[in-house]
Amino acid sequence: MSESDLIFYHSPNTRSSSVLILLEELDAPYTLRDVNFKIGAQRQPDYLAINPLRKVPAIVHKGALVTELGAVFIYLADAFAQKKLAPEIGDPLRGPYLRWLVFYGSGFEPAIMDRYMKNEPPKRMSAYGDFDGVMSLIGKQLAVGPYLLGARFTAADILWGTALRWTTGFRLVPATPEISAYIERVGSRPSVARVTETDKQLLKIHEAAAATGE
Repeated sequence: MSESDLIFYHSPNTRSSSVLILLEELDAPYTLRDVNFKIGAQRQPDYLAINPLRKVPAIVHKGALVTELGAVFIYLADAFAQKKLAPEIGDPLRGPYLRWLVFYGSGFEPAIMDRYMKNEPPKRMSAYGDFDGVMSLIGKQLAVGPYLLGARFTAADILWGTALRWTTGFRLVPATPEISAYIERVGSRPSVARVTETDKQLLKIHEAAAATGE
C-alpha cells in the first residue's frame, strides 16, 4: 500500500491520539495531516470539508472518509486484520469487542460529560442510564482482566486505556485498583511511548505557530 492510501487527520493530546497509538500497533503506513487547533485550523474550509463538526480524528483510506472515534477504530482494525487486533466475524469475541468500542461513545462519554457539567441525566431517556451504572459495568469487566476481552488484547483496549488515563487524570473517573492496573498495563506498551513523544513534538510546533501567528 502506498503512503497516500491512508491519510490521518490528527491534533496532539486529543481523542485522535488513541488512533495514532492504534496505527502504531497496526504498523500501518499513513500520511499524517496535523490539524493545529491552537490557530483554528479545524475551522478552515479545507478541514471543514473533511469534518464539518471540526473534530478529530478523521481518516481517508482509498478515497473512503471515516470520522467518529469508534468508527475509525473499527475500520482500521479490520482494514489491517493481519495484526489481529479485531476478532473476525464468527469469532465469539466479535460481539463483545464491538459492544465495548461502541459503548465508549454511546455510554461512557455522555456519562463523563454530564458528570463534568454537573448535569443530571433524564431518568427515563438517558442514553447510558446513570454514571454509577456505567462505572460499575466497566469495573466488573476489568476485574476479569487482564484486558476487556479477557486474555486477548484488542483495539478496544487502546481506546479504553487512553480514555481512562485521561479521565482519571482529570479526576472525572475514580482511579480504582482495577482501572489503575489496566491503565498501567495498556500504557506500558511501546506504541504509547512513541505516540507520547510524537504528540510532544507536534504540540511544540503548534504552540510556536500560534505564538508567531502563522
